[in-house]
Amino acid sequence: MGIIAWLVLGLIAGFMASKIVNHTGAGVLLDIVLGIIGAMVGGWLFSTLGATPITGFNLYSMFVAVVGAVVVLVVYHALFGRRAATY
Repeated sequence: MGIIAWLVLGLIAGFMASKIVNHTGAGVLLDIVLGIIGAMVGGWLFSTLGATPITGFNLYSMFVAVVGAVVVLVVYHALFGRRAATY
């Protein structure tokens, strides 16, 4: 896949994962970055579990990328999410 395809896949996966995890987008740039990282994490996770990783620009690869992006977003929010102020 070319760099443009990775960016488009990352944007779509990051946007969908943002809607799944916190119901609002995190911004276009952060959605793209977390989506691309999520696509790599999803590919690694699926190949580690014995499934087929990302194969190109298709629905299965989108599913793998969204699953990876959801994992990345959950970890991101756990580490950098807003914390309630306790007084």
